[in-house]
Formats: sequence, structure tokens, C-alpha cells
Amino acid sequence: MQRAQAAARIAALTDELHEHAYRYYALDAPTISDAEYDRRMRELESLEREWPALIRPDSPTRRVGAAPQPGFTPFPHPAPMLSLQNAFSDEELREYDERVRKGLATAGPVEYVAEPKLDGVAIELVYRRGLLEAASTRGDGLVGETVTDNARTIKSVPLKLRAQAGAALPDELVLRGEAIIHKAAFERLNRQREEAGEPSFANPRNAAAGSLRQLDSRVTARRPLEVMLYAPGLDVPGLDSQLALLEWMRAVGFRVNPLSRLCRGPDEVLQAYRELLARRHDLPYEIDGLVVKVNRFAAQRALGEISRSPRWAIAYKFPAVQETTRVEDILVQVGRTGVLTPVAALRPVRVGGVEVSRATLHNQDEIDRKDVRVGDTVVIQRAGDVIPEVVAVIREKRVGDPPRYRLPDTCPACGGRAVREEDEAAKRCSNMACPAQLRERLLHFASREGLDIQGLGEKLVAQLVERGLVRDAADLYALDLPRLAGLERLGEKSAQNLLAQLAASRARPLGRFLFALGIRHVGEHVAGLLAEAFGGLEALAAADEEALQAVPGVGPEVAGSVRAFFAEPANLRALARLRAAGVEPQAPARPGPRGTGAARPLEGKTAVLTGTLATLDRRAAKQLLGALGAKVTGSVSRKTDLLVAGESPGSKLAEAERLGVRVVDEAGLLALAREAGLEPPAP
Repeated sequence: MQRAQAAARIAALTDELHEHAYRYYALDAPTISDAEYDRRMRELESLEREWPALIRPDSPTRRVGAAPQPGFTPFPHPAPMLSLQNAFSDEELREYDERVRKGLATAGPVEYVAEPKLDGVAIELVYRRGLLEAASTRGDGLVGETVTDNARTIKSVPLKLRAQAGAALPDELVLRGEAIIHKAAFERLNRQREEAGEPSFANPRNAAAGSLRQLDSRVTARRPLEVMLYAPGLDVPGLDSQLALLEWMRAVGFRVNPLSRLCRGPDEVLQAYRELLARRHDLPYEIDGLVVKVNRFAAQRALGEISRSPRWAIAYKFPAVQETTRVEDILVQVGRTGVLTPVAALRPVRVGGVEVSRATLHNQDEIDRKDVRVGDTVVIQRAGDVIPEVVAVIREKRVGDPPRYRLPDTCPACGGRAVREEDEAAKRCSNMACPAQLRERLLHFASREGLDIQGLGEKLVAQLVERGLVRDAADLYALDLPRLAGLERLGEKSAQNLLAQLAASRARPLGRFLFALGIRHVGEHVAGLLAEAFGGLEALAAADEEALQAVPGVGPEVAGSVRAFFAEPANLRALARLRAAGVEPQAPARPGPRGTGAARPLEGKTAVLTGTLATLDRRAAKQLLGALGAKVTGSVSRKTDLLVAGESPGSKLAEAERLGVRVVDEAGLLALAREAGLEPPAP
């Protein structure tokens, strides 16, 4: 065979195999047998071995997987991957519909698309000129992990998209969906693992997450992953609705959920919910609710977003799966704030595909209300299909008259006095030196959302506390190889890695440092608001409650908690020790607290980021825009005042130009910052 003939045959086989894969995975309507498909695949493999220079980038033979990678590369999302708000009742769904109609200023019924909420792991796919270029996990919503080689092994992820008449493929296409494993495939996978002496996966979601995040994509290739798409990461030109998007994605080669449907108004949404709930256990894959999206993209843009959730979508969660089991004991856990939480130790039982042996009892009031006693048979559920809890006691099955349970008056971890304030349901250990609190505080301090000290897990923290090596967070920075050498299961390389992580954590952003401190009522989002508003730890510590409440999103409870934290001498001493240890949190890209007279030329304006900037990552660019006074959103609309466009800006740039929105590049943004007297973050 001559080169030209080989090239023609390779091209024909590649296109033909893509067509058959589309019919099999996207349409569920194959036109050839598996054996015939395999014969053509083997012919293509043979030709590619003979003519390696002719292998096409979209060859289906690339699905076999590549050599192991040393680690995951961070992947900044072109637009944030937001989380959905939840509804748990018909009333909450109707209240959501009222908010939508109010936001759109309409009295008529709103068009929604109701889609099954797949119970898997989110994935983002990037295509350029119709070819798969990149794939990533959700990560923290702003930055994910690059899993491109793994995605190439998933047969329902097309390597090349199908062109459609009258709807040209955009040069850049970013789409999002869910990686799942079907129930039957999950059972087969677990049987194979048991036969090989490997531990079983707890449920299909965990199996999908573990399979997608393999450093060796050849392992992913052997796992039965499938991907269904449901959302754009960037606007797709020419499409004006969610329903049109789903139809278009299926036409160009993706699998979309065939149970998605158009609903007019909340009554039709609730009917779709009830029908899907009735079919839940008969479906071949796990679902845990119904996602309800406003259909028209123009309406979505008008509704916008709140914090990390869109106003134009909500998840109506299914009732949790319930089971019955026996309470073997009631234990007490001590959290980082000293709260004593009663936990039921259960006879193990599987709930929604997960083995459960512990369930929260919340507090003494809940124990009294439900009258939970050791030995009782109880109904348990995974609240929101996640957190196990005791729902009720089956009194008819109680044997004898076991004593009522009371939380202890002393902390089980340290023996300190446990007290309950008049206005609280919780009972707390009053001993600030309590080792259980210290362990939990250190784990919180080192968490991914905090200072992200990788390698500082539960077992290592327990050893550090038990051996007296660490009495507070500042002691972590005094650790060295000699001190770590005597710890169990910690080799020299792991110890060196931990020390490197500790060194890097000295200069984390201020918002993450504030979250890591564990100030009561200050979560990740509020910590970011405080960091942006005050710009430095000293300014925040000096702020009174009035100044704190002036920050949008900070109410009296948060303000009082922050003020109390900085008024406590022990906390001030702990902060001083951290500073002495070289911990210097990085201020956001603004000069200081509100009201200092700093120029904010974009005050009250709305800005959007698109494309890749040369020197600023997305977090830094958002911080800089915030320092200039702008609110940063994820999509371009008539309310957008400024678009910051980097390389490969996609459809947002075209939309901004169409609407007459001001567009600047990275240099323009940095110039704005300098004019305002701001020092841009270092590249």
C-alpha cells in the first residue's frame, strides 16, 4: 500500500469509527455489531503501526491511555463552575419560582428545563476547532485539575465533533457535564476488585471520582466511565436556550440525558419531579434529584448570580434513602470550637449504596426530642444523601427501659468542664488547651480551603499533639527533620515534603488565612469579603462592629464574632506567635480598608473576565477588579460595563462587542490599577 492510499484509508476508518461511536454512545442506536467495530479498529491500529506519521490527532486509538503522569496540573476555568442552591420541598420550589418571576418582572409562567441530577463527578471539556484539547475536574470552582489524558479514554467523550449544517462549530468550545458509572458496571467493577484482592468502592460516585482522577490514564481506560453533558462553560454562539443547547450537544456528538424536558411553570416542574422520583431506582445510573434551569439564556443573564450560585437554577433534591438499624452506643466527638457532638455508633447498614456505622445526633435537645437510647432500633438517613443522621426511634422495638442519655459535664478528651450557654443548643468544652480541639483546629488550619498544607492529615496531627510537639498552629513552623524523624510512618521524603508545604503556607492569601484561623461564623466566603474590605490583618483587628457590618454580606452575628476574636488576649498572642514564625498572609490587590480614600474607578460597575491572561491568574484578576470597585460576574449581558479579554477569549468577546461593552486587555487592566494607585500582584 502506498502512502497516499494508507492516508486515505486511515482517514476513512477514523471518520467511520467516530460515526459508529456517535451512534452507539450518543444515540443508543448502533448500526454495526461490536465484532465489526472491533475489526475496523484493529485494521486502523495496524495501519497506524505501519504509518505512524499518518496518525491523526483525533484517532480513536488514542483512547487506550498514556503513561502515568507525575501529578495533576492546575486548570483555571474560563468561567467559574458554580454550585446550585437546593430545594427540599414543593413549597421551596414554588418560592424559587416566585423569586425567578420577580427577578424577570413577569407574572406569566416561566419556561424551565428539568434535568435529572446525576450523582457523579463534574467534568469540563475544551474543544478547539472541533478537536478535544483539554479536560478538567471542578476543583474549587475556579481552578480544577487537568485530566485530559483520562478524558480521552472515555468513549462517550468525542475526540472530534460532528459539523452541523447552519451551525458552525465555534473555534473554542467549553462544555460541562458529569462523569458517571452505571449501576451494573459498578457492580462488575467491584466484583473484579474483590477477586483481585483490592478494596471495593463505596458507591458509583466515588468510583467515578477515583477513576477520573487517576495519574495513570491506562487505569481510567479500564474503568466503565461515561460522560453526559448539561451546560456550557462559555456561551455557544447561535444558541438561545438550554433546550437548544442540549439538542445541539447531542447533534455534534455528545451524550445528553434523554429524560430532560421542557416545563412551563412550577406545576409542570413538580410533575416532572414526581415522575422522575418514581423511576429513580429503575434508572441504570444514580440520581439524587432534579435540576431546574430557566430555559432562555437571556433570562439567565438577567437573573445573574449570588455568591457561588446562579439565580437561574436550583436542585430539587430527592428525599434521603432511609434504613433501620440498632444503636450500639452513643459516643461524643469534640470539635475545633469545643462543641460536644453526640454520635450514634450503629450496627453497620448500607444506605443509598454507602455503608453507614455512625450517625449524628446533633445535640442534647435532639436526643431528648427523639428519645434516642442505647439499644434502640432507629430509622437513619443520609440527609441530602450525604450526612447520616438518626430520623426516629421505633419505640415498638425497644427492649426494656434503657436509661436516657445525657451529655457528660466533663469533656471526654481532656476532662475539662463542659458548659452550655443559655442561648445555645450546644455544649462546649471550656478548656482552651483541650487536645481534641487542638487536633481539629490544626486540621482546619491546614485544610485545602485554609492554608492548604498537604500531608498534614489526621494521623500525623494526632501524633504531633500526643507527643507535645505542637501546642498551637505556630508550633508547626518550628518543626524540622530531627523532630519529624521519630514519628510513625513518616519517611524522610515525606517529612521534607511536609516542611516544603509549611514553608509555602507562610504566604497564603489573607482570605484563606482568616478562614484558617477558625473564627466562629467566618466561612470561606465571608473570610474573602473581610480580606477584600480591610486589606490587612491589622486593619481588620482594629475595626469596630459598625465598620465590620458596613461590609456587604457581614451581619451583626459575624461582626460580633470577629470583634470577640480580636478582643481575646490569647488569640492576639497566637497571632503574634504566627508572625514571629514568619507567617505573613498576602493582602488582596487593594491598598487597605474601605473609606481610606483610595481610588475605585470601577465602583458600582460590573466586569467579566474571558480568555487567558499572561501574568495574572483568574483569582488575582478578580481581586484586582474588586479592588477597583467592580463586581465580577461570569457572563456578558446588557448590565456588563467592562470585559477584560485575554488570549482565546471565545464568544464573550463577540457578545461584548455586539452590546457595545467596553473591552480592555490585561495591559489595560494593569494600567487602570496603576492609575488608581494599586500595586498589581506579582506574576
